Amino acid sequence: MPDPRIDVVLLTMNDRPAEEAAAQATLLAQTGVDLRICVVGNGCEPQIVPAGALTVALPENLGIPGGRNAGAEALHTAGDPADLLFFLDNDAAFPRPDILARLAAEAARRPTAAYVQPRLTGPDDATTPRRWVPRLRASDPQRPGTITTMTEGVVLVRRKPFDAAGGWAAELFLYHEGIALAQQLWDQGYTGWYAAEVRMHHPVTSPDRHALFHRYSARNRVWVAYRNLPAPLIPAYLTVWTVITLARAMRRGSVRETLCGMREGWARRHVPARRPLSWHTVWRMTAAGRPPLI
Repeated sequence: MPDPRIDVVLLTMNDRPAEEAAAQATLLAQTGVDLRICVVGNGCEPQIVPAGALTVALPENLGIPGGRNAGAEALHTAGDPADLLFFLDNDAAFPRPDILARLAAEAARRPTAAYVQPRLTGPDDATTPRRWVPRLRASDPQRPGTITTMTEGVVLVRRKPFDAAGGWAAELFLYHEGIALAQQLWDQGYTGWYAAEVRMHHPVTSPDRHALFHRYSARNRVWVAYRNLPAPLIPAYLTVWTVITLARAMRRGSVRETLCGMREGWARRHVPARRPLSWHTVWRMTAAGRPPLI
């Protein structure tokens, strides 16, 4: 039986040469899979490229979702695209050579799952911040199950529903693109699966270190709601997230940036084209334990 084919998109800004070299080394060490790799330079010419890999040098930084889309499109244009896409952060690493094969096996066992998410840990192979667990009741990161969101930087996605969803929401630029994509995949009748026993490594850093985190995070909550939710649910979603976001902002001292993001999100809410979920999808997500208000 032939090895499963996987197209891999790795996004770079040439800002982490040591981490990226390590990430690519562990990617090339994967066994039991037939890989094709595309390295996308987001506003730059990629400097670290495996032999035989495709490259895309974007003339400007399109943001993380836009850059990933460019890689997926380049792999499609090259012909004979694989049925599976893997999106890899350039500072993530595979701790074992069978990770991609195990994720592909999970996808084969779960044909209704449009995406399979490994458990992301720090380099110690154990630490998993709550924000990396793509489900509610995140206190036990070792429990697998159906999920309605994703950790974007290390995820296996089926090509057909990914293309049908229009790929990542490029207008978000940074933050919450996993929520937007996961909801669109669910709207096609699929689910997501958290393969908690399959672990990948990533430096444990806080998104707060980015100056634009608070503004973009608040803005994109508004945009995801306007883009994906049925109109009656938008006020309820934004009420929930306004309370949560402002409470967090007061703890972090970022109220000004958060309010700026909320204002920008509402003033420019028509930037993302509407792709509202069906009420059946809302019911399915609710039955799965996460209504699209939380």
